[in-house]
Amino acid sequence: MRRGMARMWRRLWRLAGSDDPETGWLVRAASTVALLWAALAAPPHGAPLWVWVLFGAGLTCWLAYALGDPVLPRASIAALALCSLLTAPLAGSQSAAGVVLFYVALSTFALHLRPGVPEIAGLLAADLALALAAMQLLWQRSPAAMLAHAAAFAGVVLFALHRRQYRVQARQTALLLERTRQAQAERARAAALDERARIARELHDVLAHSLGALSVQLELAEALLTERGDTEGAAQRLHRARGLAAEGLEEARAAVAALREDPPPLPDALAALAAAHTRDHAVPVRLGIEGEPVPLPAAAEVSLARAAREALTNAARHAPGAPVRVELRYLDGGARLRVRNEPPADPPPPSRPGGHGLAGMRERLALAGGTLEAGPQDDGDRGWTVTAEVPGARTAAAGDAPGGGGG
Repeated sequence: MRRGMARMWRRLWRLAGSDDPETGWLVRAASTVALLWAALAAPPHGAPLWVWVLFGAGLTCWLAYALGDPVLPRASIAALALCSLLTAPLAGSQSAAGVVLFYVALSTFALHLRPGVPEIAGLLAADLALALAAMQLLWQRSPAAMLAHAAAFAGVVLFALHRRQYRVQARQTALLLERTRQAQAERARAAALDERARIARELHDVLAHSLGALSVQLELAEALLTERGDTEGAAQRLHRARGLAAEGLEEARAAVAALREDPPPLPDALAALAAAHTRDHAVPVRLGIEGEPVPLPAAAEVSLARAAREALTNAARHAPGAPVRVELRYLDGGARLRVRNEPPADPPPPSRPGGHGLAGMRERLALAGGTLEAGPQDDGDRGWTVTAEVPGARTAAAGDAPGGGGG
């Protein structure tokens, strides 16, 4: 028994907390009980029949509102307005139950959020006119009594309207907070999608580079075995393929480890690439940085670093032994990276066509609002220049992507 009562009270408490605290079902139930008690405790004894009719009709309208508000909102509001109109003539009578019913219906209508301001103003004017007319014509009240009733009417109405304005502002604040939370969730989701795309591009660059070279070596080894029967040459190609696989795995692990951390500053990343190229290929790489550093988006810095890496890889492949110069120049609207390699001393063997490194770098830079150009040097020799340009953080935010300069 006690457990059942406790569960019932907990359920009522939860319902009360989730309902409207001023016009919800709990308030309507308490008001209905108070009105019924007032009708039973102070009935209009000796009053004309029409007083009983108005009071009964008004109480019926109140019950229709109290029971139908969650189900039939428009009809219940109309019933509440009719209740106040029917009981307005009883405001100056001797019936305490009629007076209480009138003021409860009036204040509830003015407090409710469903009717609009014009509807509330019209009902208040009609109620005041009916109440004052009934006091003067039916109840013969003195001007002082009429003034007192008008003051009470004004006090109830002002309090109800003040509470209604507070509730409107609270609801608007709650809606604004919910929209803000939704906007923050959308921004977080967009940031997560951008990060996923960045991770996918990083892994794609690493795997495409290593697996492409691995595929070439395996094709050569297969051709040597099937067409020439050169087992020694095939073994060398397989040995090279194994080395490429190990290098690709190491690079993939390094890329994943780098994604877990913030990317290093662009000058540091370029210095590390230059040092690694010099160490691996025994080729001098001169690094120059000019201009006052400007803030760059993270995607732009990563794109420039990847472009420099691709350019150095191509220089080692197509111009082995040739010195390379890497120049980073900060501009007013962004930054420009230029990688120049001198012509090789000995022409390299013809390479297989179909490489997509520069195309991938061009797509990556385009996503960051930048451009990439690659071609022979302006002096007409056999050197090669790769130029990448990206906008700064402010320019990228404004949607203004500057064009890249030629080498």
